[in-house]
Amino acid sequence: MLQKRHNRLIWLYPKAFLLVLFSVTVALAADPLPSWNDGTAKQSILAFVEKVTTPDSAGFVPVLERIATFDNDGTLWAEQPMYFQLFFTLDRVREMAPQHPEWKDTEPFASLLKGDVKAALAGGDKAILEIVMATHAGMSTIEFEKIVKKWIATARHPETKRLFTEMVYQPMLELLAYLRANGFKTFIVSGGGIEFMRPWAEKVYGIPPEQVIGSSIKTKFEMRDGKPVLIRLAEINFIDDKEGKPVGINAHIGRRPIAAFGNSDGDLQMLQWTTGGEEPRLALYVHHTDPEREWAYDRTSHVGQLDKGLDEATEKGWLVVDMKADWNSIYPPEK
Repeated sequence: MLQKRHNRLIWLYPKAFLLVLFSVTVALAADPLPSWNDGTAKQSILAFVEKVTTPDSAGFVPVLERIATFDNDGTLWAEQPMYFQLFFTLDRVREMAPQHPEWKDTEPFASLLKGDVKAALAGGDKAILEIVMATHAGMSTIEFEKIVKKWIATARHPETKRLFTEMVYQPMLELLAYLRANGFKTFIVSGGGIEFMRPWAEKVYGIPPEQVIGSSIKTKFEMRDGKPVLIRLAEINFIDDKEGKPVGINAHIGRRPIAAFGNSDGDLQMLQWTTGGEEPRLALYVHHTDPEREWAYDRTSHVGQLDKGLDEATEKGWLVVDMKADWNSIYPPEK
């Protein structure tokens, strides 16, 4: 009975049926990674996803185990000439300076206020830590979230003049969407501040706050004016970089990823941890090779150095994406 009715509908509305059939065919044939040039990197990604999602495949992976982790700086968005969170930190110093007149004669703040970032950062990690603690601590988590949201909505890159959130990589946005469409849960695992990334990661990447792992400072529960708050303290809690990334993955996720994506030596241990599990596994490095559309840097860069990781990728057969050759676009179209 149903078959007769189905046939009758096709006979009565042949054009409508063909239109629907055509639409479905086009949707199935649509390229999920249009910003990726057809090459080894793209075909390897597609083949990996097909293998782990095909039920009768020897490499089939259940949905609950389809975990993919992504570094942020240099992997999902740009990181030159310095990490974007550092731009946020410098703007915070300028904004807070009127309440701290002593900064005019105190390093590293004095150099920052004079516009000499190089001199301010000459003190290395100690200077950076001092700047971060002065600008990121002493307020509640809600207050800090509001500060980040306000900044990220208007702050622009000094060279491209684009919003920092517009300097995300279009090919990686497509990759995130493609993996999620195939049952993957996608996580950010970054050396950047966890509470710096969470306020905007869902809107920009489609990654909710609970799937963002990053470095953090300690917080303390307090009652203020009869209301419960979490206060950000000037103490390091966890550094989610290098050896810290597998530790953070284990603590926050509790599952070993089957795919990991990075761009620097800071991601090496995350890729090692991911590929240390049973097959199938995918490890991918984004190699910055395009000085015209982005930047070209690797082994000797002061930001996003890719040295040991590049050697290990060659040795172990990990995918290395050549930005210039493998991506036909870098950033999303300007709004």
